[in-house]
Amino acid sequence: MASTHRIDATADTVRWGAFDPDFPPVATVDPGDLVVLECVSGPPEVMPPASLGLATPPALARIHAADLPRLLPGHMLTGPVAVRGAEPGDALRIDVERIELGADWGYCGFRPLMGTLPDDFPFRSLTHIPVDRATRTCRLPMARKITLPLAPFFGVMGVAPPEAWGRISTVEPRAHGGNLDNKELGEGATLFLPVHVAGAMFSAGDGHGVQGDGEVCINALEMCLTGHFRLDIEKGGGAADPVLRYPRAETATHFISMGMHEDLDEAMRTALREMIRFITSRTPLSPAEAYKLCSLAADFRVTQTVNREKGVHGMLRKSLLD
Repeated sequence: MASTHRIDATADTVRWGAFDPDFPPVATVDPGDLVVLECVSGPPEVMPPASLGLATPPALARIHAADLPRLLPGHMLTGPVAVRGAEPGDALRIDVERIELGADWGYCGFRPLMGTLPDDFPFRSLTHIPVDRATRTCRLPMARKITLPLAPFFGVMGVAPPEAWGRISTVEPRAHGGNLDNKELGEGATLFLPVHVAGAMFSAGDGHGVQGDGEVCINALEMCLTGHFRLDIEKGGGAADPVLRYPRAETATHFISMGMHEDLDEAMRTALREMIRFITSRTPLSPAEAYKLCSLAADFRVTQTVNREKGVHGMLRKSLLD
């Protein structure tokens, strides 16, 4: 029978800025178990002024009080969690079953030399945005008051990178997943990541209350979230994909391929090749036929353009492969 494990965000369970194949697990679970990860977002320098009346979530206050070391530039991640029996060459299946809002506010901003238009906006700007947890909306305190419905997801979900990579920043998304910033990966989505080390070593963080494709200024609505993740293993990548080499995902309606590269054209080519490879693994279609199907029916979207390794994701309706 599957068990449930809750892991609170503490100085012992949060690592700031890095994935590392040598990080020991904060917990070890069985395949099929539910893992509830409390994730925090926001360094001390972006905390709202007292005049706004926005309280710091207790978990985030604990992390700040602990003076957690910033291992590399990047995000605060809760984990890693080891899954018994996961081995290199397998796929880790992450079902995002539920996402709880962890704060009554989030923030969005930009700074010099970062974002999609760094030359156009060579200064700092930070906006604190109130969140209504009851209605799951946020109201933008801008020249025109705009209310947005929330669509929360985790910007970072990843496994330990290959041993040869060593310690890497959480900023760039790569084959281990990481900072995917894919807004399709909310409640009900399933993410598949290739396993590189024993146990897979899953971590999550970088909570986003809402984001547009592109995440153009560098931030989404950055906020604390708690995720309910069911972790399972598909040996060898699963019957439909004998060797999973790159992150892929699915929702109730779509299959999703992904590509990441500093060159957006190359990210597009990777996402397209991965979609063709997926189609041919699931159907009798030849690669040439799958290529045409992608041109006719798949949508390729710019995931994000701000993490040095840019992202493209392809979306194909599941009904086409039924």
